[in-house]
Amino acid sequence: MSGCGTELEMEHLSPLSRGPDLLALPRPGRRLRLGLVGGGRIAKVQTLGVRLSDRWDIVAGSFSSDPAGSIDVGQHWYLPQERIYSNYQEMVDREAAREDGVEAVIIATPNDSHFAIASAFVAAGIDVFCEKPLTATLNEAVALRAAARRTKLVFAVAHAYSGHAMIRQAKAMVAAGEIGRVRQIHVEYAQEWMMDEEAIDLKHVRWRQDPKRSGGTACTADIGTHAHHLAYFVTGLEMTRLRAELLVCGAPKQLDDTVYVSARYEGDVPGLLWASQVAPGHFVGLRLRVFGEKGGLSWDQENPDYLLFSPLRHPTQLIRRGFGAGNAAAAERLTRIPSGNAEGWLEAWSNLFAEFAVAVWARQTGRTLPPGLLQYPTIEDGVRGMQFVDAVVRSDAAGGGWVDCALPSA
Repeated sequence: MSGCGTELEMEHLSPLSRGPDLLALPRPGRRLRLGLVGGGRIAKVQTLGVRLSDRWDIVAGSFSSDPAGSIDVGQHWYLPQERIYSNYQEMVDREAAREDGVEAVIIATPNDSHFAIASAFVAAGIDVFCEKPLTATLNEAVALRAAARRTKLVFAVAHAYSGHAMIRQAKAMVAAGEIGRVRQIHVEYAQEWMMDEEAIDLKHVRWRQDPKRSGGTACTADIGTHAHHLAYFVTGLEMTRLRAELLVCGAPKQLDDTVYVSARYEGDVPGLLWASQVAPGHFVGLRLRVFGEKGGLSWDQENPDYLLFSPLRHPTQLIRRGFGAGNAAAAERLTRIPSGNAEGWLEAWSNLFAEFAVAVWARQTGRTLPPGLLQYPTIEDGVRGMQFVDAVVRSDAAGGGWVDCALPSA
């Protein structure tokens, strides 16, 4: 690909000499060209992360099923008229034919549309960054993974919380054996926003409560998949079986607003997962606790710059994000600003888009990256999440009995 650098531009500075502009990730020789399908709330958040990553230019998009609405959104992002499309297929056809067409696309649309849209872009040879859950059904997820494997394209999934520096710190500490063998995993995601009865009438809620569009779950697919992914991402342990209850604990609605899951991970490690959108006092209450034979780790998304490390029979340590704070390289790599200045969700999105850009650039140019450099969620994580959702639905239908939920190998 013309315009790209020929060497990996890695920083080799001491922790104290690093600064906010010296991220230890390779940089392509130019910004890559990015398209967007979807123009709702999450798309707007993602584009803020895209711009913060400083590795992409948004050059095209299809932003609404209403052509006039798509034009309005595209103009808001200063796109030329000829690159604002009335539907995703028109975008695929015309962008694939352009010499300066999009090199990757964000898909930020309802669950039931992910499979068709992602399949079209993959077939056109365009790398994909897809909202979670990956698809509306497990069968669609497996088929999409097969297509991505055949093309060897980069396919990322939008589990943004894995982009927090202290989550990378926790992952590195577990991998290094600092808490010993994992013995328990507890993860929860609590919100209150569905408490209001009027919430069911909101545009972005109506499709989530429609089984044909959401895949049969609401809360589980929406935020339960984030909790499920975070536990796997940090510990590296697959959830192998579970028993679950899908519940409506708030105002009457067709699908779940709460889910309780008892789980077993590899090695028969027990775990608990709880997600609810009707928990007063909680907004983005994603919390992970991992307990091992030598200590424990605890992280709270509403205070994302801090990680609690509790070595067995020693005082609990507060690990903070920042340069020179003793963080693992995987955490420092995602740090932008000095300690004491908070980083949050937008920075986590930006970290994923920066890694996605490096992966796309490396694929284009045939570069081999250092092992472990990139840790963004992939299509494998998307399939894993759909297997979790599928298992929860099966267990609930069986009265909360145990069901297998191993990642499909096909």
